[in-house]
Amino acid sequence: MKQQHKEASSQVIGEFALQALLYEAALYPKPGLVDPKSCGAHADMNYFTFIDSSTALAPFLIEYVHLGLIHNGTPLELFEKVRALGQQAEIAMLNQTEGVNTHKGANFSFALLLSAVGKIMSEQQLKIPFSEQNTTAVFNYVKQMTQGLLSKDFASLAQKKQLSYGEKLYLEHGIVGIRGEAELGYPVLKTIALPFLRQHRKREQRILFLLLLLHLMATTEDSNVINRGGILAWQNVKKQASDLSQTFSIGSLEKDLEDALIRFDQQLIKENLSPGGSADLLALSFFFGRLEGLF
Repeated sequence: MKQQHKEASSQVIGEFALQALLYEAALYPKPGLVDPKSCGAHADMNYFTFIDSSTALAPFLIEYVHLGLIHNGTPLELFEKVRALGQQAEIAMLNQTEGVNTHKGANFSFALLLSAVGKIMSEQQLKIPFSEQNTTAVFNYVKQMTQGLLSKDFASLAQKKQLSYGEKLYLEHGIVGIRGEAELGYPVLKTIALPFLRQHRKREQRILFLLLLLHLMATTEDSNVINRGGILAWQNVKKQASDLSQTFSIGSLEKDLEDALIRFDQQLIKENLSPGGSADLLALSFFFGRLEGLF
């Protein structure tokens, strides 16, 4: 792939990722999450915080793709490169949001997946839109990039004096979080989110993604919910999301779905629960939907 084509591809794919972050933030109503009309279960951020955060990450999203496009080493070597760049992106994000963590998990996943997209594009001389097989190759490459990640990152937790909430959940409950999802090649995206979007391609996006959010909340091991409310609260959120996803379908009245989600949002605000892990997966679903030309 010529240098000019690599730069153009990095730009276009990076813009898809930025759109995904902005679309996820703009989707309304999202139970427990920040959207244009609700701060969800968050006292320290609002919709504009997410706009600021997304714009801070924008140049890094392009660079993640570029790193993959020009990479000639092993998958693990690419992981080390994008992790280092991802740490710079996180600093830029926190500077922009005055220390509020809006997109830490999303930044981690986009760093991996965008660099893998770049690598697969360069290796297989691919063009946009991607096929389902191309996307599967990206997930498989991420598995190679993150092989042994959990065991390496969590090897000495028992000796650490201060643990992140993700580390605490791993020690106490075996919850693997986003590292585990990455090491498995994002099975939730591969087996739930993208098949759903492919089945309903070219349908009205708002209802489609509200329903997808419910499917993700019903199936995702969401460490954000578990950290705030514990295992039982997470199981209750999963059950309610599952019930709603079975009640509503792509043909449901938009107003009925919206009313149900507003009630769910009010409940999660009261319980101080936020399914941030599901929100990150929703943004990633937006991205791959654009990459495959599904909408």
